[in-house]
Amino acid sequence: MSNNPKNNDEEIEIGSLFVILGNGIQRFFNFIASIFKSFFHFLIKTLLFLKKNAIKLGVAAIVGGAIGFILELNKDQHYGADMLVQPNFESSRQLYNNIKYYNDLVKQEDSILLAKTFKISTTEAASLKKFEMFPLKSENDIITAYDELILEVDTLTAKSYSFDKFKRAFTDYDYKTHQIQVKATDKNVFGSLSGVIISSIVENEYFNKVKNLNNENLNRTDSLLRKDLVQTDALLAVYKSVLLEKAKKDNAATNIDLGGKSSSTKELELFQTKRSLNEELKRVTDDKSGKSEVINVISKLQSHGYKITGISKNLGFQIAALCVSLMILFLLLLQLNNYLKNYKK
Repeated sequence: MSNNPKNNDEEIEIGSLFVILGNGIQRFFNFIASIFKSFFHFLIKTLLFLKKNAIKLGVAAIVGGAIGFILELNKDQHYGADMLVQPNFESSRQLYNNIKYYNDLVKQEDSILLAKTFKISTTEAASLKKFEMFPLKSENDIITAYDELILEVDTLTAKSYSFDKFKRAFTDYDYKTHQIQVKATDKNVFGSLSGVIISSIVENEYFNKVKNLNNENLNRTDSLLRKDLVQTDALLAVYKSVLLEKAKKDNAATNIDLGGKSSSTKELELFQTKRSLNEELKRVTDDKSGKSEVINVISKLQSHGYKITGISKNLGFQIAALCVSLMILFLLLLQLNNYLKNYKK
């Protein structure tokens, strides 16, 4: 009999817990439902607004499109040219600064200084409209850079520097390949620009010094690795001849010991050494091909630019969209004004 009150209390507590859980679940689903209802209500209100003001918005689009079309017919045709580069020795930041400097000259309409910089006429310089540079972003560049970092640092540092942390610190300057884009109204002005853009970095004394030191180190390492490969091949030839002589002997128990190990074990170690040397030599060769210059030019600016087209670049579309946006803003302000007039406290 004494256990009945205790059991009743436990049943009441369990029942209360289920009630609390049920209420919590109910509130959660009510919250989700309210979100969908609010979204649906907003969608219906938007559609009603567009339906009510369709004529006004249509007129704004037509007027804006007509104005933009006239301006589009009268504006100068713009042309573009692209260049792909792979900067080395952390020279990308300086290259970005140079491109920004050229673009600032364009904004200032300083055709005299542009002409002097690129060794072109002032008329050609005045046709330049924009310089910009941006990276060709690739996840592989981040992974490769992280792998190289892990190989260079000690194990403790590698464990404390996660890939996510490295990725957050990875900037646009750190990507491997970058694109330089130039826009102008003269389609034949681009051919002479590439050399000046590249030489502004290549002829930099600091970057030249780093390049020369890097090439010397790579050439020295390449020479040493090739000598080691020759010596390894010579030792392999010796051990192969030893194995052949050993196979000719009738007594299988006879064992030639070189340096305390069997010749077959020595040969296996030499094969592994040779493979490691070849891998290291391949890495050095890749570095020589990719880092022998301050900037690797994948493609220069085309001598004849391409036409810049597209609806997003069309003034008719741009001004029509602007007029529609302004009309929507105006109508919303009218509704707000009417609401404030009729508001009752």
